[in-house]
Amino acid sequence: MYPYIPTTEADKKEMLAKIGLSSTDELFNDIPAAFRLTKDLNLPKHKNELEVVKWMKECASQNKGVHDLTCFLGGGAYDHYIPSIVDALISRSEYYTAYTPYQPEISQGTLQYVFEFQTLITRLTGMDVANASLYDGGTSYAEAAIMACNYARRKEIVVSKSINPQAMEILKTYCHGQAITLIEVDITDGVTDLNDLEKKITANTAGVILQSPNFFGCLEDVEKATEIAHGVKKCAMILATDPFALGLLKPPAEYGVDVVVGEAQGLGLALNYGGPYLGIIASKEAYMRKLPGRLVGQTVDLDQKRAFVLTLAAREQHIRREKATSNICTNQGLMTLAATIYMCTMGKRGMREVGLQATSKAHYAFEKLTASGKFNPLFHHPFFMEFALTSDIEPAKINKALLDAGIMGGYPLGRSFPEYENAILYAVTEKRTKEEIDRLCEVLEGI
Repeated sequence: MYPYIPTTEADKKEMLAKIGLSSTDELFNDIPAAFRLTKDLNLPKHKNELEVVKWMKECASQNKGVHDLTCFLGGGAYDHYIPSIVDALISRSEYYTAYTPYQPEISQGTLQYVFEFQTLITRLTGMDVANASLYDGGTSYAEAAIMACNYARRKEIVVSKSINPQAMEILKTYCHGQAITLIEVDITDGVTDLNDLEKKITANTAGVILQSPNFFGCLEDVEKATEIAHGVKKCAMILATDPFALGLLKPPAEYGVDVVVGEAQGLGLALNYGGPYLGIIASKEAYMRKLPGRLVGQTVDLDQKRAFVLTLAAREQHIRREKATSNICTNQGLMTLAATIYMCTMGKRGMREVGLQATSKAHYAFEKLTASGKFNPLFHHPFFMEFALTSDIEPAKINKALLDAGIMGGYPLGRSFPEYENAILYAVTEKRTKEEIDRLCEVLEGI
């Protein structure tokens, strides 16, 4: 099977000749030489299929995930319980292979679950419209920023440093490409410094981005921040949040928020080594024509039966592509379906119960861990299902001891926030039991 590719030398020569090249290396001429691989991959030269499968399984068995370890790691992706009905339904071939509704007349099933997802997200957030086309939570921050700039016709976004650091990196990348100025607001005791926010908003500000619960799990003063943002005409208040927090807190619409974004991974999507995930974006009607992706609407057909159509699709492949608001060119169909099935299965009470259990269990863990004084709170604000603790012990040593005990430890905050180098962020979802939390405390106290 060397080199594990079925094409023969003759096949390669024929394909290269067809496109006018003399060697495979010419395919990569546009990549600077310093970034090209100049040697063969470190793979065995000769193995048959049976040996390759065996070797791959041995490699895979070295991975340890949430099925092998008790997980207290969060920071944007969480070990939530996924009802068996979710995987059972999305594994059906008609769902598993559904891609994107290019032809609405033969894509009614796809259009329906996109419509249902949009409806559920608007009910959760209180917003007027939502879509189902964002790749992940980090992308949603960036798309919302661009949308706010397009709406206000300005090129300045103000963002709190308390948002997810990965989302911040994505935001910086997108803003750089769009020539948008990104202004960061300082943190005080784990939440946005609203005095600094007030100072940094100007008449050129198109939008303010806040996350609550923020990356540290702390609840922000969304109402006050929205009031400050709306002090500038046409300045959008963009709130990133957790879907389960919305089961406990007031809908963002009641705070006057203009755009809601977030990550839908917890809604029936496995951790999947980091993806694929699903971004949430919902807004007031005023921003509807600037929303990226597509919106699905409900109507009736010639026989007066319920039917679905693409109502708005601001996409670069369509007509008037020069006015497209985003380069999103696909649809998160399978992820959208999984999230829709999850929300319909859980219902209002189920979503609220997940939030309540996560919050109560996180507070139980927090109180037990801080009781001895060996681990201290990094911040002193109300929190949702995550909290940060600091101590005199290095985070690497703590997480190594936890791993040895079969526990996946928290996120070392020093990776993204050097000022918090001795702090660890712990996440406690509804899956964690009292026994598991007690075991975490026992191991930490014994270090």
